[in-house]
Amino acid sequence: MKFRTDPWRLTGSIAALMTPFGDDGQLDLPSLRRMVAWQLDQGSHGVSIGGSTGEPSSQTISERAAAIRAVADEVGDRVPFLAGTGTAKLDETLELTAVARDAGADAALIITPYYVKPTQEALVRWYTTIAGEFPDLPIIAYNVPSRTCVDIAPETVERLFRAVDNFIGVKETTADFQHFSRVLHRCGPELMVWSGIELLCLPLLSLGGAGFISAAANLAPAASALMYDHWIAGDHDGARRIHYGLHPLVDLLFVETNPAPGKHVLAERGVIASPHVRPPLAGLTAAGRTRVEELLAAGADYLSPPPTESLSGATAPLMEAGR
Repeated sequence: MKFRTDPWRLTGSIAALMTPFGDDGQLDLPSLRRMVAWQLDQGSHGVSIGGSTGEPSSQTISERAAAIRAVADEVGDRVPFLAGTGTAKLDETLELTAVARDAGADAALIITPYYVKPTQEALVRWYTTIAGEFPDLPIIAYNVPSRTCVDIAPETVERLFRAVDNFIGVKETTADFQHFSRVLHRCGPELMVWSGIELLCLPLLSLGGAGFISAAANLAPAASALMYDHWIAGDHDGARRIHYGLHPLVDLLFVETNPAPGKHVLAERGVIASPHVRPPLAGLTAAGRTRVEELLAAGADYLSPPPTESLSGATAPLMEAGR
């Protein structure tokens, strides 16, 4: 939890992890641990579990808690760990956030309550209440209107940022790039903003964003991290080359509902044991598999090599391809 007291270090390419299940549908913690170890070996600047890519709404609170604890244990203090702890119920959100705090997570990533369509005033009360229960834990709002049917207005983000000491930023998963700019304009550079939209990860950095919480990093952790590193080092052409090189892999993730296509690839490459997604999601169709293979071939230079028994040294070919 060494990053908890220094949230300005929660930057870079943070992998939004998928949650592995076995063929029987049960939570697969060994695969989760293996995936985390692979992410760290490939150079991800941080990891997150419990976002939309992790299928949180199909899991029990105890399953989500077990996944948070497993990731925290595997990560240790090597990189920042952002735990997704939000649900549509306050008591469950508080319970999971307590789990994350006690496990050593560096911040809690809390989605806007879904289905109920709260007002902006209700959102202020929601985040203020949660932050007040955990004053020593950085709180990050997760704005994903395509999933929740409610958008956190820039004015609401500003209210929270000005009034709540441990409200440090927002993961913006909206395709409206003007929204990113208005949030940062109202709050200033002290607010941390991460992109959750894959093709806006690099553009956000030009506005002063902190980085990105990326589903594409499930397939290309080294390339995603290198894109950020190039940008920060001033090699903007190199960052753009990776951005465009990742396009096929981004498209792959959404051939059918995320995370089914990505889990298919991770299972085929031996990162996780099974491509299983829980209902109401379904595995890839035959047509989906054909399209995934086409996009996989198009983005092959940017894929990270699958884990081996010794994991060490696996990034070198990818790092060269990313240049």
